[in-house]
Amino acid sequence: MTERKNSPDCRKYLVTGFSGFVSRNYIEYLGLRNSEAEIMGIDLREPDIRFDQYRKLIIKFQRIDLRDREKLCKVVYDFKPDYILHLASFSSVAGSWNNPCNSFQNNVNIFLNLLEVVRAIGSNCRIICVGSSEEYGNVKISDLPLSEDKIPNPTSPFGIARLSQEMLAKLYVEVYDLDIILTRSFNHIGAGQDEKFAVSSFAKQLVELLQERKNEFLVAGDVTIIRDFIDVRDVVKAYYQLFREGKKGEVYNICSGYGISLQNIIEIMSNKLKLDITIKEDRSLRRPKDNPVIIGSNRKIKSDIQWNNEIPLEESLNDVLNYYLIKNEYSAKGKSTHI
Repeated sequence: MTERKNSPDCRKYLVTGFSGFVSRNYIEYLGLRNSEAEIMGIDLREPDIRFDQYRKLIIKFQRIDLRDREKLCKVVYDFKPDYILHLASFSSVAGSWNNPCNSFQNNVNIFLNLLEVVRAIGSNCRIICVGSSEEYGNVKISDLPLSEDKIPNPTSPFGIARLSQEMLAKLYVEVYDLDIILTRSFNHIGAGQDEKFAVSSFAKQLVELLQERKNEFLVAGDVTIIRDFIDVRDVVKAYYQLFREGKKGEVYNICSGYGISLQNIIEIMSNKLKLDITIKEDRSLRRPKDNPVIIGSNRKIKSDIQWNNEIPLEESLNDVLNYYLIKNEYSAKGKSTHI
């Protein structure tokens, strides 16, 4: 994209984890707002995004390992962001059981590096520290929906790493006066999410079953667990509003406020595709320890910044299914690519 002189209203965003699912949706949100912004993306891999499709966005990218403090310091110093959206993470709960060291290095350590760089430079930028509903851990039904004042008790290496990240953020607010807002973001879903996540995995399998009409078994882990799912587009809208209206040092749940079991998710999607399927449990997909129910309260974020989740679950599931219908070229068989 051709560079231009920034207007006084143009904001500069540094986005870590730039090549990921949430970042793509955040850039899309900024583009749809049709407001000027300059974005510096950081990631270990090249982004799958056309920078020139957004008329009012100046987008740049650098391949940087966030554990490399010297390179990170240079990009933050040179770019001078107004906002830092820290999305880079080891985001798999199941994967954290297989490699807890990676989970800590790529959650806690990289975030600490970022904080130290911002502190050393003396930047007054605002940072969003993205956490997870997994920080809450096992809870009593009487505690639902979970509010931000519920004491976290994580039950996985991932959840512990995310809570450690949150504790670091609070410390740097209190001791060094860094401008950090913290989130506990619940399970977000949408088109293009990696199939290692449950809903995308189910959608991919269902579309393949629709095409092949073989043994209609859907492979899953524990489908009785209940989660609070929210569309990724509502999540990135919350991040945008928190940058402008969120309260420094505060923790915000980003959630729908409603829970649904994975089994019900599968039933809804299979009914949409008119499939009669059988769920086949793969015990290897079960985690050593899991939270049976996680449902959040979004009262605080609605009160503080007048945010609201607007996209219903059914629309989100339609989008995920349509993504795989189109991706798998089901239209080539003379069928509709949309549901």
